[in-house]
Amino acid sequence: MGFLPINPRSLTVRLISLGAILLCMLALFAYSSQSSYTFRFRDFSTFSQRRRSSCPPNAWDSGQWVYKPHTNLTSMTKKEDALEFAGLDGCASDREFFWHLASDVKEQWGRWPKVASYVWKPADNCDVRPLDGSAMIKDMVEQGGWLLLGDSITEGHFFSISCILYPHVRATPNYTENPYFDRAWPQNLYLNPSSPLISTLSLPPNFSIEHTPLVTFRRVDLLLNKTELVDLHKELYNPPDTFELFSDERFWSLSPKEYMPIFLTPLPEANYGTLIASTGGHWTTTLLNGYRDDSKKNSGYGIEGVLEFFNHAMKKWATDVQEALDAHQSNRNNAGHKTSRRVVVRAYLPGHEDCHNILEPWTHWHKPKWDWYNWSWIKDFNKNFQRVLSAPAYPDIFYLPIDTPALLRPDAHASGDCLHIMTGAGVMEGWSHYIWHFVSRELAGRIR
Repeated sequence: MGFLPINPRSLTVRLISLGAILLCMLALFAYSSQSSYTFRFRDFSTFSQRRRSSCPPNAWDSGQWVYKPHTNLTSMTKKEDALEFAGLDGCASDREFFWHLASDVKEQWGRWPKVASYVWKPADNCDVRPLDGSAMIKDMVEQGGWLLLGDSITEGHFFSISCILYPHVRATPNYTENPYFDRAWPQNLYLNPSSPLISTLSLPPNFSIEHTPLVTFRRVDLLLNKTELVDLHKELYNPPDTFELFSDERFWSLSPKEYMPIFLTPLPEANYGTLIASTGGHWTTTLLNGYRDDSKKNSGYGIEGVLEFFNHAMKKWATDVQEALDAHQSNRNNAGHKTSRRVVVRAYLPGHEDCHNILEPWTHWHKPKWDWYNWSWIKDFNKNFQRVLSAPAYPDIFYLPIDTPALLRPDAHASGDCLHIMTGAGVMEGWSHYIWHFVSRELAGRIR
C-alpha cells in the first residue's frame, strides 16, 4: 500500500490554522480565569519561598544541658569573675550590673564555676550556627534590629544581649551616672563607633551609627495598657459600675498603638526587623484583683478567670499587632521599601521553689510543691497564647515554645529571688541564640 503525497503548502496552512485556534482558546481561558479569580500573591509567596527548617522550635526545645566549662578558673574570688566563668568579655549595659550576673552576694559565690558551665544541646536534627555576637550584629544591621517588649524577665534578656554583643555595642541610658531612670525608660544598644566590625558591615541607606538602635527594650508587662484591658473586660462581661479590675499594685505597660509605630519607624530613627514579646508573670489575682476569690485558696484564688480573660486579651493584642503589620506592608509595597517585619512571642517561664539550694540542672521538670504567685499556671498561659497565635489570621506573628531550657535550670536564678534568671548561665543566651536562628534562617524564605 503506497503513501499519499503531501503538499507542503497545504501542510503549512493547516499548522497555521491550528496555531491560531490554540491561541484563541488560551486567550478565552485567560479571560475567563481573570474574571473569576483574584490571584493572591501574598498567600503564595508566604509558603512557596520558605526555606526548609533546619531547627524548628520543638527540636530546639527537645534537648538537654551538657557540662562544658568556658574557663579553667576553679573558684570565684571577685564579682567580676562571673564574666570569665560565662565566657563573656563584658557587658554594654550597666544597669544593676552584678545583680544581673548574680555575683552580687558573696555568700552565693560557691555556685561557680558549675552554674556557668553548662550549654544547651538541642535535638540532633538541629542545624544551628554557633552563637556569635559579631554575626548577630551583622544580621541586625543588614536585616533589622530587635525590639524587646516584656517585664523584668525580658529586661534581663536585654542585659544578656548587651553582653553577647559586647564590645561592639554601647548602651543607653547610663545608669552609672544616673541610676534613677524609671523602669518605663527605653534601653537601647547602638553600634560602638570604635568597633572594627563597622568596616565589614553593609550599612543600609540612612543608617546612623549614632542614632539607629540595634536592640531596644521597653517595659510592657501585659502587652496592652490598663485602659484597653478595662474596656475589653467591660465589653466582654458588663460588670457592675462598682467593679474594679485592677488593684493598686504597680505595673508598667503600653498599648500596641504606642509601640507598633516605634517598631515600624523607618531609618534613621529605627531599623527594627523583629519584635520579641513575652508576658505571663503579671497576670495574677493580686494585680487583676477583680478576679480574686479567697475562698479558692487551694485552686489559685480565682486564677481560672484571669486565664480566660488573658485568652481574650491576647486575641485582641494579636489582632491589633497584625493589623498594624498589614497596614505597614501595604504602605511598604506602595513606597517600594524592602525591610521585612515579623513578631515572635517567647514562651514565659515560672520560677523554681527553693532554687538556691539546687546547684545543677535538672534532667526533667519537677512539679512545684506550693502554688506561689501564678507559677503553677504559667504553662496554661503559654498554651492559651500559642493556641491564639496558631490561627491563620496572624501570619506574621510566631509563637516560640522554647521554655524547656529555662524550666530545667533551677540553679540559674538571680541571687535575690527564684524567678529572675542570671546572665551567663546559658538560659537567656539560649533565647538569643534560637531567636537569631529562627528569624535569620527559619523565616529567611518568607517574603510578604
